[in-house]
Amino acid sequence: MVRVLGADHPHTLTTRSSLARWRGEAGDAVGAAEASADLLEDMVRVLGPDHPNTLSARNNLAYWRGEAGDVVGAAEVFTELLTDRMRVLGADHPDTLITRSNLARWRGEAGDAVGAAEAFAELLQASQRVLGADHPHTLTTRNNLAYWMNAVDRTEGA
Repeated sequence: MVRVLGADHPHTLTTRSSLARWRGEAGDAVGAAEASADLLEDMVRVLGPDHPNTLSARNNLAYWRGEAGDVVGAAEVFTELLTDRMRVLGADHPDTLITRSNLARWRGEAGDAVGAAEAFAELLQASQRVLGADHPHTLTTRNNLAYWMNAVDRTEGA
């Protein structure tokens, strides 16, 4: 791909993203995080920091950091990403809602179960308003809220 299209071609960048993902899926989360970090630098340089593909690359980097064991780093990247997604896409954009979900999850994984439960409770309201009560993302959010409420011994509400 690089030889034919060049290192900065969008298809080359997409291929690198896929390779990073499958590296992680194959069990090498650290390698996926490293590849995602390298790719993100090139995405920012080629596409700019606010391009949707660059924002997705940041999402992938945060995810693989978390999967590699850096749960605090994942939460930090998702916090920064959420600020930018809200600025670029708006609070009600589906990608923004997904970022809120990812941030809540990694906050919980990093030890802030109460914060995760609160974030999922707020996200559930937004998801119901934007997507509807029966949308798959809303149902997943409801499930995640119950999980984190149980984690903080709020089993009645869960």
